[in-house]
Amino acid sequence: MVFERGLKKNWNNPIMIGIAAYLKKMKGEARKHSNIDYIDSIISALGGLIAIITIGFVAVYSGYPMVLAPLGASCVLVFGAHKGPLSQPRPVIGGHLFSTTSAIMIWSILGNSLFTIGLVLAIVLIIMTITKTVHPPAAASAFVAVNSQAGWGLLISVVICTVLLVLLSTIFNNLFQTRQYPKHWL
Repeated sequence: MVFERGLKKNWNNPIMIGIAAYLKKMKGEARKHSNIDYIDSIISALGGLIAIITIGFVAVYSGYPMVLAPLGASCVLVFGAHKGPLSQPRPVIGGHLFSTTSAIMIWSILGNSLFTIGLVLAIVLIIMTITKTVHPPAAASAFVAVNSQAGWGLLISVVICTVLLVLLSTIFNNLFQTRQYPKHWL
């Protein structure tokens, strides 16, 4: 309150107006409370369980169990937020494919360092935005690729597991009358 009154006195000062506008953005908005559909949550959890166990077998058998972390996060989106734009097949498959490929290429050239990790994130974000494949867990796949230094074999495991995830989600989510996946393929 005191801060806002002080701003009113200096309202003609462009710097103060800019600071006030900047700080006002940080206030946020009122949170909308929604009812939790417990049955849908249980269905999502069951789908995620089936998918991560299936994907886990493939990842462990192929020798790249480290892909389970980002793909587990993808399971949360694909089953828990299956209607969302970040959960659709294009961002899921494309995001992991582009992110992991970019990360391995950059790691091959620059090696493993904090700079490499930062550069990978920046490039992956640009690529996913341009290709309309933004999928946050895919950035984690890029980090796994750099930090594990696993090489190109990791990409094969990520692609197989990601396609399998989308396939399992398509089959599982459409078993229920109230669920549809995907909303769109491309």
